[in-house]
Amino acid sequence: MNSDLAFDALADPVRREILAVLAETEECSSGALAERITSVGRTAVSSHLRVLKIAGLVSERRAGRFRYYSVDPSGSAKDVLAVLHQVFRTGLQSVNDAVPESVNDAVPESVNDGVPESVNDGVPESTAESGDRPA
Repeated sequence: MNSDLAFDALADPVRREILAVLAETEECSSGALAERITSVGRTAVSSHLRVLKIAGLVSERRAGRFRYYSVDPSGSAKDVLAVLHQVFRTGLQSVNDAVPESVNDAVPESVNDGVPESVNDGVPESTAESGDRPA
């Protein structure tokens, strides 16, 4: 499974830092990345980039003797996001199912912001819209 390699690659904080830099800059040379990642040396940055590339999280473009890296949205990043989405969606639904209806009615509106509709089923719409809570 592609996501297994990706999760293994994401377990390292330096690799996550590299991905964060790439997400900010869209594309970056290995030298420029090494300048921004100060916790390890240039050789280690190159090794981490190789692992990220093998895992399908990063793509590489060669231009002459330079290599440019970017996040690969069509690679295993898509698989990782799908797995995480499913885990948290299922987890949120399980929490909602486990909470008694009376507790769901008392949930403040701000807590429900950004939660999928299927998870908010226990909170009446009229309550959420008006901000009034049942006594």
